[in-house]
Amino acid sequence: MKTILIFVSSLDGKVTKWDNPQVRSWSSKNDQEYFDKIWNDTKVVIMGRGTYKQDPVMPNSRHLFIVMTKKPDKYKRNGKEGQLEFTDEPPSSLVNRFEIEGYKKILVVGGPQIATAFLREQLIDELWLTIEPKIFGLGASFVVEEKLDINLNLLSCEKINEQGTLITKYTVLRKNIVNE
Repeated sequence: MKTILIFVSSLDGKVTKWDNPQVRSWSSKNDQEYFDKIWNDTKVVIMGRGTYKQDPVMPNSRHLFIVMTKKPDKYKRNGKEGQLEFTDEPPSSLVNRFEIEGYKKILVVGGPQIATAFLREQLIDELWLTIEPKIFGLGASFVVEEKLDINLNLLSCEKINEQGTLITKYTVLRKNIVNE
């Protein structure tokens, strides 16, 4: 099974513009179309509560949306078994569960907390990063401040529009996590 972390970033590494979580307000139409295609081609999509709150997904038989939250009971009425689930399971348990169930791919779409948790536990196989030719100065990174030492190897890089938006795909090499 392959676990893919996907983000869009400004050239200076920001995944939010001045901490406004509305990515679709600044990412290119080309990136949005690319993301939508990947989203539609993936059965299991994992996100954090913050990403869900910003853009709530609805139960859908084509997808199994997993929303990671410390308080899954708070969202019980929004969920639907096998389509939209809220959980406080650790990332390793989720990956193990979907591997046992025979899924081929998991998409991790958001939030810096979730991305960091999956990276810290060495659960990401590939990182797909769209780089938009923008500089924000202020904004969130796709990982929270934590000591990580993860090596990547570029699989592909494609320019998708006149402005120079790049879609990059990396494989994650064995990781070195720094504990202090």
